[in-house]
Amino acid sequence: MLTVRSLEKTRAFYGDGLGMECRQFGDGRWAVHFGRHKINLHEWGHDIEPRAARPMPGSADFCVVVDDWQATLDRLKAEKIEIVEGPVERTGAEGPIRSIYCRDPDNNLIELCVYLDGDDHESDQ
Repeated sequence: MLTVRSLEKTRAFYGDGLGMECRQFGDGRWAVHFGRHKINLHEWGHDIEPRAARPMPGSADFCVVVDDWQATLDRLKAEKIEIVEGPVERTGAEGPIRSIYCRDPDNNLIELCVYLDGDDHESDQ
């Protein structure tokens, strides 16, 4: 769950900006989808149960694995989304990754990464 100040701005950022699919489910409920993953959106002050113990916009920090590194960079540039760090090499859940970091409209930290093959380290940044 991601607590947001504006469902409209959040849907625009994740949908148009990052290319995720935004879907409405139920009465006024929204989620962003990417691959087999889904993040429910809860508008701050309009809590839906069950919810986090202390929902607050801007408190999230999560990583999304992307399929196409160059397309992701191109999309961020085209949408004028500021990269706050990267590209940098990190360790992901399943091995070495290359990451860039940006922030959504609520100032949540979003890491976008791609897993690296043995030949990809530092050679094509």
